[in-house]
This record gives sequence, C-alpha cells and structure tokens, in this order.
Amino acid sequence: MKIDRRSVHLLSILCPLLGAALLVTAGCRKGPARGGPSAVPVQVAVATQQDVPRQIEAIGTVQALRTVTVKSQVDGVVAVIHFQEGQDVKVGDPLVTLDRRPFENSLRSARADLANARAMADQAKADLDRYSRLDQQAVVSKEEYVQYVTRAETTAAQVQAKEAAVANAELQLGYTEIRAPISGRTGQRLLHEGALVKANDNSFSLVTINQLAPIAVSFGVPEKSLDEIRAAYAAGRAMVSVTERTTGHTRSNGKVEFIDNTVDPTTGMVTLKAIFPNDDVELWPGQFVFVVLRVGTDAGAIVVPSTAVQTSQNGSTIFVLKPDSTVELRTVKVARTAGDNTLIAEGIRAGETVVTDGQLRLLPGMKAEPRALPAAR
Repeated sequence: MKIDRRSVHLLSILCPLLGAALLVTAGCRKGPARGGPSAVPVQVAVATQQDVPRQIEAIGTVQALRTVTVKSQVDGVVAVIHFQEGQDVKVGDPLVTLDRRPFENSLRSARADLANARAMADQAKADLDRYSRLDQQAVVSKEEYVQYVTRAETTAAQVQAKEAAVANAELQLGYTEIRAPISGRTGQRLLHEGALVKANDNSFSLVTINQLAPIAVSFGVPEKSLDEIRAAYAAGRAMVSVTERTTGHTRSNGKVEFIDNTVDPTTGMVTLKAIFPNDDVELWPGQFVFVVLRVGTDAGAIVVPSTAVQTSQNGSTIFVLKPDSTVELRTVKVARTAGDNTLIAEGIRAGETVVTDGQLRLLPGMKAEPRALPAAR
C-alpha cells in the first residue's frame, strides 16, 4: 500500500491542533465542577444596638422674648437723650428726659391750691367745733348748725381733690423722665433733642428695646407629633437644639416653654416656642435656624443603615450575610428612621451583617463577598 506524502504532512499538522482543542473543551467542562458559581460582590454593614434619641426637625425663627416700643406718656419737648443706638440697658435706666419746666409749674400750682383748700377746711372745722358746743346749749338753730356741718364736709372733700391733683401733677412730672421698662438692647433713635413728642402718639416712638437674653425660638411641628411632644413637655424633657444657618454653630440648651392652644387648620401645624439663655447674644431676633426637638430616647434599639432595608410585597426585607458567606432574605419590622439609619423592631439581632448595596443581584442562598467601596476620585 502506497501512502501519499501530502496526506502524511497534512495529518502531522492537524493532529496537534485537534488535541489542543480537545484539551480546552475538557477544561471548560470540568471548570464548574471544581469551583462552582462565583460569589456576588456586595457592600455590608453590621447591625448595632444603641440608644437613639427621638427627634423632630423643623425650621424656626428667633424672636425677642420681650419687645417694648418706648413712647412718651405726656406732651413735651425732648431735652436730653441718655442712650446710644444699640446700647444694652437695664430696667430703670434713663432713656430720655423731657423739658420739666411746664410740669414743675403745674405741680407748684396744684400744691398752692391744696394749701388753700386745707386752710379753708381747717377754718370750717373750727367753726363746726364751736357751733357744736352752741348746738348742745341750744343757742343756735338746727338749720344753722347743719350748714356748718355741710361746709366742714365740703371743704374736707375739696382737700382730697386737691391732694389728688398734686399727686397727678407729680406723676406727670415723673413722666418727663422716661426710663427703660425692660432690660435689653436699644434700636435706632427715632427722635432727637428738641423734638416735640405727643402722649402715646402712634406715629412716633422714641426707641424700641428687644430683650436678647434669654431669647425665644418659634417653630412649627406636625399635628401627628403633638401627643408625644405634650408627654415630653409634661415630663420636663422636651429639649431643643438649634443650628445657625450661616455659621453652622449648634447650641443644645433650649427648652420648650410654650405649646400653642390650637392646630392651624390650613397647615396642620402646631406652634411651639423654646427658650435659650443666649448669654453670648449669638442668637439674633429675625434669624432662621434649623431646629431639632428631642422628645425621648429609644434605649437599646437595633440600628442598620437605611440602604439595607428593601420594600417588597411582603413588607420590609433585609439580606443577611451568614457566616458561610450565603445570604438569607428576612422580613423585618421597621420601628422608624433616624437620619441615614433605620431602627428595626423585629427580624435582626445586634452583630449580624446586613447587605447595604448589591441586593438586586442576590437571591436567597446565593454566596456573597463583601467588597470595599471604591475610593472617590
């Protein structure tokens, strides 16, 4: 039998190629049997047990605890102004002095009238004493005696009227010294020396004083939180912290002192006021601040990141990574959320590892591999 050299050469080339292909095919078939399916990369976190404060967040407005617009109680001319704009004053400090001369003259006139009335009353009393003795002796008629009694009583009443006039004149003179009714900080001076002021004039005021320490923060809360807030308020633990929008400075020494007696039917909100000492005068009337009202604490709560909680037809679920690197899908009961965290009432124990990212690629029983988050660029 004669063999063709060309056939031998062709076989020598094809045989090694065919053997390599068979080896590759065999390797592919044996791969799954050795390694199994690869683990799904996921992000994880550990459920912790901690005390979590119950908080209500709102936007508030800083308000002066007391504001007084100072006006004159008598007509007069401004003689002296004792304060500077923006000055801190104490209650009773002099603010403005009006021209005292017209009121001093009125007081002297009232005192002169009082002296005259007292002289007439003394004379009438002396006459009455004398005629009383004569009446006892039946020397004068009863009608004449009654006239002296009436005169004595009339002059005594006139004395009382003149005493009231003197007291009123002294009061009017006292009104020329206008003093600070509260402690606080003055605003702009709206009138100056030489200006004529009218009593209780609605068109003009001398100055406005705002009490800055302590100070109030007013804010609104939803109607649904009212019962919890009232319980905390009654227990004396309705504490408030505020954060200034511009500086980011936070102070946590506020306490709720007022809950409005009605719910706004248009917004469903209730107005509250918290009082802050504000000794450093950092809070300023008219400021907008971020408010956090603390009404209690959930002690020993199980906390997981909110991204671990998924919503399904059966309720809230969480993938739990077990020690054997497989995942278990659990139905959990959510108590509430607090910022970026969720409090779990049932279904998760402290120390268990939960999946926070990559849940869409998971099925119960699959293997998962925790991976670190990629570094931000």
